[in-house]
Amino acid sequence: MGHNYKHINVRRHRNVGATTTTAKPTMTDYLSMHSRLTQVGQEHLLKFWHELTTDERADLVRDIEELNLDEIKQYFDRATISMNENGIKLDNRLQPIPEGKLISIARTSGEKLNAYRDEGLQQISNGHVAVLLMAGGQGTRLGFDHPKGMYDVGLQSRKTLFRIQAERILKLEELAQDATGKRGHITWYIMTSEHTVQPTYEYFLANNFFGLKSENVLLFEQGSLPCFEYDGRIILDERHRVARAPDGNGGIYRAMKRQGILDDMQKRGVLYLHAHSVDNILIKVADPVFIGYCVQEKADCAAKVVEKAAPNEAVGVVAIVDGKYQVVEYSEISAKTAEMRNSDGRLTFSAGNICNHFFSAHFLQKIGSSFEQELKLHVAKKKIPFVDNAGKRLTPDKPNGIKIEKFVFDVFEFAEKFVAMEVPRDEEFSALKNADVAGKDCPKTARADLYRLHKKYIEDAGGFVHGEVCEISPFITYAGENLASQVEGKSFTSPVYLRDTRDPLHGHL
Repeated sequence: MGHNYKHINVRRHRNVGATTTTAKPTMTDYLSMHSRLTQVGQEHLLKFWHELTTDERADLVRDIEELNLDEIKQYFDRATISMNENGIKLDNRLQPIPEGKLISIARTSGEKLNAYRDEGLQQISNGHVAVLLMAGGQGTRLGFDHPKGMYDVGLQSRKTLFRIQAERILKLEELAQDATGKRGHITWYIMTSEHTVQPTYEYFLANNFFGLKSENVLLFEQGSLPCFEYDGRIILDERHRVARAPDGNGGIYRAMKRQGILDDMQKRGVLYLHAHSVDNILIKVADPVFIGYCVQEKADCAAKVVEKAAPNEAVGVVAIVDGKYQVVEYSEISAKTAEMRNSDGRLTFSAGNICNHFFSAHFLQKIGSSFEQELKLHVAKKKIPFVDNAGKRLTPDKPNGIKIEKFVFDVFEFAEKFVAMEVPRDEEFSALKNADVAGKDCPKTARADLYRLHKKYIEDAGGFVHGEVCEISPFITYAGENLASQVEGKSFTSPVYLRDTRDPLHGHL
C-alpha cells in the first residue's frame, strides 16, 4: 500500500487545472483562449497554432491553462518594481537581531541546551515533527546530471546526501524513543522539481527508502513561473511550449498548499517543521535542540545562522529592516555597515543565513491562506532560449528576459514571533555547490569538514585519532552522543570508519 500511495503522491499533482488535455483542442477552444489571452496582452502565445500538430496543440493548451492569467500581469508589475529597487542600499533602515531573540549555541550553558534537546525529543516521540527538504536542484555545477541528493561525495561509506539525511532521521527517532519510551515518526517531505521528481522517487524505491517507512516519505513538486521579455510578454520556449523556470525555494509555500502537504500535516498532527536545503552535508536533520528552543520560545518561524567569517563574506544576513525581519543580501549594505562591530569585537551584522529554518504548522497555514500572495518577487535578467518569428528556437548570447523567483526566507516579516539560533559553522554548515576545481563549497571541502567534525566527536568522547580521514555512521551517533563506551581510551588510525551492522558494506546501491 505504502509504495502505491507514494507513487500517486509523486505524480498526482501534475498539470493542476488542465482540463482539455485528453480531448483534441477545437476551433472553439482556440477562439476562447485567444480572447482570454488578448485581455492580458499575451495572445502571441498562439501565433503558431495553425502550424501545430494535434498533440502540440494539446501541450500548448495545457501550458496556458497552468498559467494563472489573472496573476500574470500583477507578477510582472511587482517583479519590475523589485528589479528597479535592486542596488538600493539599506544601511539607514537596518538593525541587528536583538539580544533576546538570538541564542548562540557556543554561549549557552549545557544545562539549557539539554533542556531544549529534551523538549525536541519529546515532540519527535509524539509525532509532532516533520522535515521539509528542498531538493529540487540537479547537480549540474558538480558535473552530475541527477538530483543533487543522489550525489556520492566520496566518503568511505560512499553514502549520498539523501542516504546520510535519511539515516540521521532514523537515528533521531531511536534517540527520542530512548529518551521518552515512545517511538514517534518524523515525516519527511521532499520538494523536488518536475525534472527531479521521477529519478528521486525511483532512487528511494530502489534503496527501500533507506529503512524509513515509505508512507512517511512524501515527494511533491516545486511550481514554476513563466519567463518574460522585458516588456511583459511571456516567452515561448518552443512553438508549442511556454518558457518556464522554477519559482525558487520560496515556492514551497504555494506548492505545500496546492499539493496537499499542509492538509497532510494537519491529518498527521504535525505541529513543527524543520526546513533546509539538500546540499549541506553537516545538516542536523530535525535538530531536537533547535526544535526544542523554538517550541519553548513559542516561535512561528526561526532561522539557524552562522557567524560571518569576515565583514566582506558574500552571505546574506538576518537583520531587521523597517521593523521587520528579513535576509539582507551582501550587496544591499555598504562596506562601512558590514564592518561595524559591537563592544565585544564581534560584527554587528553577523547572522549569516544558511537556509535552515523552523516553522510552526499554524504559521504555514497562515502563509498558505493569505501571505503567500504578498511574498516578494526577486528578478534575474537571464539568457532565455526563445522562438523567433519563423518558429526557430534560438539561444541568445546576452540576457533577453527575466526569470522570477521567490525566496524561502521572505516569510520572516509575517511572523509574530521570530527567533534565531547561532550555530558553530564547523559543526553545522558545509555546502556542496561546486566541482572540486572551485576549491570551496565542493566535494573535497564537504568531506574534509565532515571528517574533521567526526574526529572531534571521537576525541571529545576520550578517544585518539591519528590522521584526518574519519567517518562515523549516523547509526552510531547523531551528533557525538553516546560514543564514550566505544572510543574512550582507544586509539584509531586513519582511515577510521565507525559503523553499525545496518550500514551497507559498499555504500549506496
